[in-house]
Amino acid sequence: MQDRVLVFDTTLRDGEQSAGVCFSARDKLEIAHALAALRVDVIEAGFPGASPGEHAAVSQVARGVRGVVVCGLARAVASDVEAAVEAMRGAERPRIHVFVNASDVQLAHQLRKDRAAVVGMAELAVRQARRGTDDVEFSPMDATRADLDFLVELVRAALRAGARTINLPDTVGCALPGQVEALFRGLRAEVPELEEAVLSFHGQDDLGLATANTLAAIGAGARQVEVTVNGIGERAGNTALEEVVMALRLHGRSLGVATGVETRGIHALSRLVAERSRMAVASNKAIVGRNAFRHASGIHQDGVLKWRSNYEILDPAEIGHPVGSEIVLGKLSGRAGFEARLGALGIALGSEALERAFALFQRVADTGREVLDADLRSICGEAGA
Repeated sequence: MQDRVLVFDTTLRDGEQSAGVCFSARDKLEIAHALAALRVDVIEAGFPGASPGEHAAVSQVARGVRGVVVCGLARAVASDVEAAVEAMRGAERPRIHVFVNASDVQLAHQLRKDRAAVVGMAELAVRQARRGTDDVEFSPMDATRADLDFLVELVRAALRAGARTINLPDTVGCALPGQVEALFRGLRAEVPELEEAVLSFHGQDDLGLATANTLAAIGAGARQVEVTVNGIGERAGNTALEEVVMALRLHGRSLGVATGVETRGIHALSRLVAERSRMAVASNKAIVGRNAFRHASGIHQDGVLKWRSNYEILDPAEIGHPVGSEIVLGKLSGRAGFEARLGALGIALGSEALERAFALFQRVADTGREVLDADLRSICGEAGA
């Protein structure tokens, strides 16, 4: 039997913290509806206490989206919690997400409070949030750099106050997968009460390890993952929804877990977020990049043409890719790819003309550019003349 891993999407909150991104209320609502259609479990709609405009946008998502938990973020500050509670009014399934700094470096140099004061802040804020909803999540920020004994104290205080989800963030993206695994196992051993709560992980991608760290957390007991579409977010971004969901689709059976995400909507959602955020998806981005299912090497083209699974671990149809696998002709392409493309275009040449056409193709390809269908027609016309 496979455990369910909840997918908590924070594209509209942490994703919007990407430098230069500003979602309008209309953008947020459109993306939220698309996320709900994808069947994510939680949509973090934003940070209601940040501004009146943000409060209004989050409220609109809370009122307008059904069939999914809608969440508002709040610092462990009374005014923030009040704003989040107010913004969640009208939500079918509201959640308040409370956070406070947990690492000694941030306590000393940002929050400027001692540990005892922080524990008190967390407990008060969670209790206040519980008066607005019975679904409260608590995050000890910068958990991967925090002292384990203090994390234990802080988490216990949040659980006592009524938190149902405990999220451990790698806020600065500094952790290695082994460290994440050790943190989750250590906290579960020290706080057996966590068995009654959902343990969650939030990864930043500063070292390019967010997906690996998220999978390590799942292996160590996390049953919620915090992600963004296309991995957008603060600095180098967050754990990418599409990477974790498809990794679990491929490896979920061996890990004993599964998500409820409807993966065929991933490609369209990726394009929507790219458009609304004005952040282009890198061509080599895993799962949703333009080149994710395109093959340029002759060896790979030959293998894919013979049996797709030779070089593709996922079927592009699984994410709703509108084109599917592509053979890209260039200087590294071989005869198999060249002949396959001619066949797809309906071009038939005799053996001698085919030899001439392939030689002409290689000459064009050596100029360093992709050889397009129009080029092939011209080449074959010249070779067959």
